[in-house]
Amino acid sequence: MTPNNIKKLIKQYPLVNNLINLEETIWFNPKVTTLTEGLPYVKLTKQDVNDATNRLARFAPYLCKVFPDTVVTKGIIESDIVAIPNMKAALESHYQQKITGSLFLKKDSHLPISGSIKARGGIYEVLYHAEKLAIENGLLTETDDYSKLFSESFTQFFSQYSIAVGSTGNLGLSIGIMSAKLGFKVSVHMSSDAREWKKNKLRSHGVNVIEYQQDYGVAVEQGRKAAESDPNCFFIDDENSKNLFLGYSVAGDRVKKQFQEMNIIVDEKHPLFVYLPCGVGGGPGGVAFGLKLAFGDNVHCIFAEPTHSPCMLLGVYTGLHDKIAVQDIGIDNITAADGLAVGRPSGFVGPAMERLIDGYLTISDQKMYDLLGLLNQQEKIQLEPSALAGMIGPSKLEANTEYLQRNNFSPEILENATHLVWATGGGMVPEEEMDKYLKLAKI
Repeated sequence: MTPNNIKKLIKQYPLVNNLINLEETIWFNPKVTTLTEGLPYVKLTKQDVNDATNRLARFAPYLCKVFPDTVVTKGIIESDIVAIPNMKAALESHYQQKITGSLFLKKDSHLPISGSIKARGGIYEVLYHAEKLAIENGLLTETDDYSKLFSESFTQFFSQYSIAVGSTGNLGLSIGIMSAKLGFKVSVHMSSDAREWKKNKLRSHGVNVIEYQQDYGVAVEQGRKAAESDPNCFFIDDENSKNLFLGYSVAGDRVKKQFQEMNIIVDEKHPLFVYLPCGVGGGPGGVAFGLKLAFGDNVHCIFAEPTHSPCMLLGVYTGLHDKIAVQDIGIDNITAADGLAVGRPSGFVGPAMERLIDGYLTISDQKMYDLLGLLNQQEKIQLEPSALAGMIGPSKLEANTEYLQRNNFSPEILENATHLVWATGGGMVPEEEMDKYLKLAKI
């Protein structure tokens, strides 16, 4: 984009200047509408989400057998919701901003198998593909006990096929570990931001890791190209996959059930605010879709991105979606939040979900490190930097009187609000790596 074109863009969309200057920004989308009005744009339904839920239930006996850490949840890949009152008090004190209502953490950081939110979508898409192949070849029916897949004959069968994906790290981990366990040959095309320990973990599972000096966009493009030359290779497209999206979306009903068990009410007078770290958009988009189906217009989702990679905010705010990348306006897309280091947003998620996402915020790398340190001090919970992107959300939201007034969130209603910060990764970070993160916190 030429300097002249950037000037024109700023004139039309003034917040672009804040993004270029790497300023922390929050924007609430005036196009947000009701679930009824917004749903047709997603082109997916509650039935699609139910199909995904049922498929995961069919695979549960198999997952119990091959991943013993799923036995406690009977083969269902799910994470806890925990109250973080000490963190709430520390945030209020540090940022001098009251957070009305209750603050909780959704610990997708500690999901079994691959320790991040990607254990939802990534594993689901691999299972979807495996089921399809096995059924098409007459080896499986939907009424079978899927634990039969844990056998030499199925491993041999899947070894004829391969799977490829481009990733900054966590998606590669979930897809690599699951694919290799089933018997697929799997290649993960890793961008320059991917952590060394993630590459090493994948290699220890027999995964072919291909490294690039460039960013996520190049890793995805190269993965796609490599898969095109092999008819038996299935490419998992993080930028556009509806199956990845549906794998994440099953979280909505599960959160609803968890809240019921915790006696947490969500209705018009008890709103739910959910803060979701965002890279290309598939994970937070899918989760937000599931939450909207579960809670309707009483849930309000906010996406959080690094100041160096604000691709979804840029795409939705300008209406250009995947036709613009942060690099086009001179932003480097280099961030400590490796899972969020994405320059161009999903061409599927932005247009599909823009009417159902309340807001978008950006956060600096240093603040993510600071919040990581603060959460460890206050709650003894350790996450990776990208998982803290949403932690500033409740403070930013409550400081935005224009948004609160527009939605008639009175002080009385906010008193009954539930704030849920989605912790997207960190449970598998090696101790020495976590020590490095904690040393960078300045709070």
